[in-house]
Amino acid sequence: MTEKRMSRWYFGGIASCGAACCTHPLDLVKVHLQTQQEVKMRMVGMAMHVVKNDGVLALYNGLSASLCRQMSYSLTRFAIYETVRDMMGSGGQGPMPFYQKVLLGAFGGFTGGFIGTPADMVNVRMQNDMKLPADQRRNYKHALDGLFRSLSSGTRKLFSGATMASSRGALVTVGQLACYDQAKQLVLGTGLMGDNILTHFLSSFIAGGCATFLCQPLDVIKTRLMNSKGEYRGVIHCLTETARLGPLAFYKGLVPAGIRLIPHTILTFVFLEQLKKYFGIRVVS
Repeated sequence: MTEKRMSRWYFGGIASCGAACCTHPLDLVKVHLQTQQEVKMRMVGMAMHVVKNDGVLALYNGLSASLCRQMSYSLTRFAIYETVRDMMGSGGQGPMPFYQKVLLGAFGGFTGGFIGTPADMVNVRMQNDMKLPADQRRNYKHALDGLFRSLSSGTRKLFSGATMASSRGALVTVGQLACYDQAKQLVLGTGLMGDNILTHFLSSFIAGGCATFLCQPLDVIKTRLMNSKGEYRGVIHCLTETARLGPLAFYKGLVPAGIRLIPHTILTFVFLEQLKKYFGIRVVS
C-alpha cells in the first residue's frame, strides 16, 4: 500500500497569502508602473521614488486588501481546480489530460476572478493612493473600510472591472495551476527527480513564466479600469486609449510583473506542497 496526501480545499488561499506577504512590494511597484500615463520611471526608479517620498513601509500599502483578495480570488480558484482534479483522479484513471486541466483552470480562475474583484479593486486603489495629490486620495484605512466605502457607490461600482479580472483570472490560473501540474508531471516522468522541493521549484518557475506571458495585457487593462475615476466608458474604450500609446503599452510593467508573479507562483506552490505534506488529507491506495 502507498500513502499520499491530498490538499484541503482552503490550502490554496493560505499558501497564496503567505506568498503575497513576501511579494507585495513588487506588486505595488507593478501597479504604479501600469498606471503611469507616460513611461517616466522604470522598476528600480519607481521603488526608490516610493521609499523616498513615503518611507519603506509604503511598499506594503494595501497589504490587507491583498490578503483579502487572496482569501477570495485564490482560495476559490484553488478550491475548484484541486477539488475537481482530485475527484477525477481518484477513479484510478491516471492524471487528467492537459486540455482538461486548461479548461478546469480557466473555469476556476474565471469564477475566482469574479468573486475577488471587489478586494482586487480596493487593493489597486490602496497601492496607487500615494501617487495621487492629497486632496484626491481615497485614504482607505484597511481593506474592509475600502469595501464598505466602495459599496456606498453601489454594488455595480464594487464590481468595476469584473470582466477583465475574471478573464485575467482564467488566464493566470491556466498558466499557474494547469501548467504547474503538467510541468510537475513531466519532470517526475523523467525519473531524474523525485517529488521534492526542487521539483516544486522548477515546475512553479515554469508555471510563473507562462502565467506572466498570458495575463499581462489583460492585467494592464484591468489595473487601468479599477483605478479610473470615470475617464473610461468601458473595457473597449480603455482598450483603445491604451492602444494609442503603442503595442508595448499592453506589456507595460512586464518585467516587474514577471519578477513579482514568478516568485509569487514559486512561493505559493512551495507553501502549498508543504501544507499538503504535513497537514493534507491522508489517502491510502
